Parts: sequence; C-alpha cells; structure tokens
Amino acid sequence: MADRSFDDARRWMRDGTKLLLEAVADLGAAELAAPSLLPGWSRAHVVSHVAANADALGNLVHWARTGEETPMYASAEERAAGIERGTQLSAEELLGWLRTGAEALEEAMAALTDVQWQHPVVTAQGRTVPATETPWMRSREVCVHVVDLATGVRFGDLPTDFLEALVAEISAKRELTSLPDGPLPEVAAWLAGRPHSLSDAPELGPWL
Repeated sequence: MADRSFDDARRWMRDGTKLLLEAVADLGAAELAAPSLLPGWSRAHVVSHVAANADALGNLVHWARTGEETPMYASAEERAAGIERGTQLSAEELLGWLRTGAEALEEAMAALTDVQWQHPVVTAQGRTVPATETPWMRSREVCVHVVDLATGVRFGDLPTDFLEALVAEISAKRELTSLPDGPLPEVAAWLAGRPHSLSDAPELGPWL
C-alpha cells in the first residue's frame, strides 16, 4: 500500500472538505434533487450521506476521547433511514447540516491528545483500528463523494498523493495484482467504480 501518514490524512480531510463545501455552496433544491453519479441517488442523498458520516465519525472520536463505546451507527437500517431523512430537509437545512457536522468533527479531532489518537475504535464494518485511522476514513468520504455530486469536480482535481493512497487501498481490497494503463485519476475512478475514460477495463461495482 502506498505510504500515507496521519498528517497526510488530516491534510486530505481538510482539503477535501473545503472542495466539497465549495461544490455545494450554491446548490438549491432543484440542483440537490438532480441525479448524482451514484445509481439511484440524488445529490441530496450524497450530501446527506457525507453529513451523516461526519456525525458517525464524531462518535468514534468521542469513543477515543472518553473510552465510552460509541458505535458509528446504531444499525445499518438506522444509517439508511438517516440518509433518507436528510433528503427531506430543505436545501438550507441540508447544507447547514453538512457544514456544521464537518466543523464539529474537525474541532473534535483537533482536541484529541496524542494518547487519545491511539485508542482503538470499531468501524461500521467491524474493524478495530486506532483513532488515527478516522481522518483517512473521512478524507475518502469527502474526496470521492465530491466527485459523485457531478458539479464539475473530477478525480483529477484531487491531490495526487491522495489518489496514490486510494489506488493502493482499493487495489488491495479488491485483491488486484495488476492495473490497467492510464492516467492516475482515471485508474482511481475505475477502481472506485465511477465513470472513467479507460478502454478495455473490466467493469467494477461502486466502492465506498
């Protein structure tokens, strides 16, 4: 897997959040109701998902800070229902949730001590990881899903070192031993199951 540090992940998280908030800043109800790049999801679904993810990761940060076991989500059903509820909010309410959730998560992470960052937490997939993994988890969400919004941001607009880390991780999880030739952003898009320009690359399902 490509080398990535904790500081890298914190930087990608901040840069990706900034890019995401800029991408949605002027979206109204009609624009949010338009389709995203994810099958069956509107832009509002994507925004709601990313907003809920900030709250969920905030639970893990709370866990790391206090030692109180706080799962990301109560259940998969609750997670899905929360996303659907978000799509029923007004544009102002939905984008406000996205902004305030991102700010709260950043503030909570900034308050963790070096020792607290090392505390183990459990992801929604059941993996036990140190809290230092949460910025990487958040950077993937904001960076990949800002492309899914289909507002003009593409994988090529994301940091190169982030794309290298993303390609390494998805390749490992998909157990791929070789990758198609092509520009890094297009390979990353293909691996993530998003639209790409690679020719003769087998179809992959959505990741993340």
